[in-house]
Amino acid sequence: MSLAGLDPTILGPAFLTGLLVLATHVPLGRRVLERGIVFLDLAVAQVAAAGGIAAHLAGIEGDTWQQVAALAAALAGAYALYLCERRWPEVQEAVIGATFVVAASVVMLMLAHAPHGGEHLQDVLAGQILWVGWDQLGPAAVASAGVLAFWLALRGNLPAWLFYASFALSVTVSVQLVGVYLVFASLILPALSSRHAGLRRGFLVGAAGYGAGLLASGLLDLPAGPAVVCALALAAILGGTPGRRAQGASR
Repeated sequence: MSLAGLDPTILGPAFLTGLLVLATHVPLGRRVLERGIVFLDLAVAQVAAAGGIAAHLAGIEGDTWQQVAALAAALAGAYALYLCERRWPEVQEAVIGATFVVAASVVMLMLAHAPHGGEHLQDVLAGQILWVGWDQLGPAAVASAGVLAFWLALRGNLPAWLFYASFALSVTVSVQLVGVYLVFASLILPALSSRHAGLRRGFLVGAAGYGAGLLASGLLDLPAGPAVVCALALAAILGGTPGRRAQGASR
């Protein structure tokens, strides 16, 4: 254990990154649970990662263009899943799962012979939240604000096509910042903990998870992404399920 790891110049931007991810993922996570398509973010995140990696391997330089490629892939994948939901709603979750597996396999195949492919794959999955710079937060904040504007304007009642499009945009931005694992954890764990309560509980659970996970990472010299995922799980458990307690009390 070392206090040297608690560097505010590193943990500060990382924590703000987590709050930025939560800003869109908590309300979207509630909608995902309602629609019963829990693994949608994993599938779209992997498709976005595949698009970004394909652009990198094709020699397209610059983070901006790689993010554009990732967003294009995510939007295409989300639109295809939207069409599948309209055509075959009874097997939508299976289609989403299959999309995730295929996209993840494509990523592994593309990186099989790439220099430092293993490190790149780890970055895609676990992310590099500790190395997010202030310059990356600006564009991410603008994209998140756009998604939230639609959400607030429609009071969360997004049409299916707009839900899939905003989901693709949010996930693409988030996966570039924190990786696939944290994208899924940020979307599902706060939503699970607050499913019988308001969005405020979800934001509090998420913020507590990011704060505790980053502190543990700094103090114990642990990988930040996995540490935050575990802290989010613990925060979700401690946050409780108020609907269940209420049902138990009514008996």
